[in-house]
Amino acid sequence: MAGRIEDYALIGDMQTAALVCRDGTVDWLCLPRFDSHAIFAGLLGTEEHGFWRLGPAHAADAEPPTAARRSYRGDSLILESEWDTPRGTVRVIDFMPPRDGAPQLIRIVEGVSGRVPMRSALRMRFSYGRVVPWVHKHEGRTVAVAGPDSVWFDTEAETYGKSLTTYADFTVAPGDRIAFTISWEPSHKQPPALPEPEQSLQATEDFWRDWVEHCTYHGPYREAVIRSLITLKALTYAPTGGIVAAPTTSLPEEIGGVRNWDYRYTWLRDAAITLSSLLRTGYREEARAWREWLLRAVAGDPENLQIMYGIAGERELGEAELDWLPGYENSGPVRVGNGAAHQLQLDVYGEVTEALHLAHMTGLARNDYASLLQLKLIRYLEDHWDEPDEGIWEVRGPRRHFVHSKVMAWVAVDRTIKLIESGDADGPLEKWRELRDDIHRDVCEKGYDKERNTFTQSYGSKELDASLLLIPQMGFLPPDDKRVIGTIEAIQRELSTSDGFILRYPTDGEEAGVDGLPGDEGAFLACSFWMADDLAMIGRVDEARKLFEKLLALRNDLGLLAEEWDPRLQRQVGNFPQAFSHVPLIDTALRLTASGAYGG
Repeated sequence: MAGRIEDYALIGDMQTAALVCRDGTVDWLCLPRFDSHAIFAGLLGTEEHGFWRLGPAHAADAEPPTAARRSYRGDSLILESEWDTPRGTVRVIDFMPPRDGAPQLIRIVEGVSGRVPMRSALRMRFSYGRVVPWVHKHEGRTVAVAGPDSVWFDTEAETYGKSLTTYADFTVAPGDRIAFTISWEPSHKQPPALPEPEQSLQATEDFWRDWVEHCTYHGPYREAVIRSLITLKALTYAPTGGIVAAPTTSLPEEIGGVRNWDYRYTWLRDAAITLSSLLRTGYREEARAWREWLLRAVAGDPENLQIMYGIAGERELGEAELDWLPGYENSGPVRVGNGAAHQLQLDVYGEVTEALHLAHMTGLARNDYASLLQLKLIRYLEDHWDEPDEGIWEVRGPRRHFVHSKVMAWVAVDRTIKLIESGDADGPLEKWRELRDDIHRDVCEKGYDKERNTFTQSYGSKELDASLLLIPQMGFLPPDDKRVIGTIEAIQRELSTSDGFILRYPTDGEEAGVDGLPGDEGAFLACSFWMADDLAMIGRVDEARKLFEKLLALRNDLGLLAEEWDPRLQRQVGNFPQAFSHVPLIDTALRLTASGAYGG
């Protein structure tokens, strides 16, 4: 059985990623890309669907021992796990070197004290656990082949096969270092080069140290900010600049529920806000690469802008269910692809335009096509801003006039007006100023409940929505406006959990709610960070700091966050780690630091 979501560590090479549990088991790895088929899918099934466990030997009928300590090596994505056993202490170093050739996952076992018996158990299953590969020896190396894929397993330890699993049993003493590597290569090509684990370890450490040095944030929350930035960098697909929302699929928003989605794609919204956080902390190269990805993905067809694309800009992300996988803790179905790709979500026009605006404001070199794209997006919004859509939360119910979508349409027009006013683009300035005013008036008249003094989820509804917290952050209304304060206080009353965290919107349990789905979900972590931001903006800075630090305490021991927090089970839920949780963590830390609202 897979571990709790927060029991996992992330390692990756900025093209794919693996999740490593506290007991030394890799339960999730897709090769060669984030969105490729998994060769270890035990996270969504059982050991029969693929895993790689490396740790102290244990009895066959006993649970694998969990590491007594684990941490990342400094500011890197190199995981170090230590076990204390009756016979001594052992360390396992897990990492994926930034790719220069075949993708590799390297695991180095290091003896610390005593003599510790160890075992490696490697069960590769291709196509999300469905296909058993042909495993054989080739010139002294172990290779697993199935269809277009081959995975090469290299180690100095003696290996043997049993029950369709490759094992190695060995003992380590102080100073011993034994490396294990798997490398992927298309099966029709020559074998990948022999790995060089120690050189790769040094190169990986150098890469992360050099990258972190570019961070311009040096405030009191630096540890949390740096770890979040590293996580966001790990979710960036280096060859194209695309940014995945998470490296996993179908980790449930409710244990045992059906809210299980594939997040291994580039949502324009998630990528845009990720870009904003990177820009605010000094990472302009990532901004440039993402802008180039955006221009390629949208191409000459901004009128048919999708809300998400594949990491190389692919448009077809057809959704399917993998019925041979029971799902994480029997939370089915397991889905790959995402049917929301072709939804109408008007807010993405605002997020993309805001990201392009911020890139422009922070001195990123001008790109004429980026400015042209921005103008084309506004021409589309001229004719479509007043239509109902599926909104930020990708509802699978009927379209509505979501207030957040209208606010972000206003943002798109406002930022484009600023671009024209700066002299870096030409457009019908007066016409678009009128459009900006029309959208603003429409929202304030139709999306605001005067009796309750709060904006609502959609025109004519009584429900609240945590996305309304972005109204002051986007500059739609000033923080001291009574409608803003009323909305913040209403969300605190009606969408807050007993822990003080924030739900996205009301759900109706067994009945299908506004999102068209049955079941409930946990507190949405991004929304909870937004609340901390808003509290700081309206002067309640001590309250903001306390909420922010409660949110920091939800991170696992390695500083990682999933999408949501289940207040009933007191555990993380949803895909992991989630860019949409780490981005607002960074933003709130920056805001609190600027306001001096921090303890110590």
